[in-house]
Amino acid sequence: DEPLDDENLIDYGLDSVRMMGLAARWRKVHGDIDFVMLAKNPTIDAWWALLSRGVE
Repeated sequence: DEPLDDENLIDYGLDSVRMMGLAARWRKVHGDIDFVMLAKNPTIDAWWALLSRGVE
């Protein structure tokens, strides 16, 4: 099963350790991204909105 863009990724097995790793990697592009931001709304839609800021 693949998650829909608005589904909680934790329901699909995403854990906090992996989320911390993603936050660390994405912080290199967007310095303000942190674990808390990802954990508040762990969906593809929410994360895409964070990562696509300023991209045109």
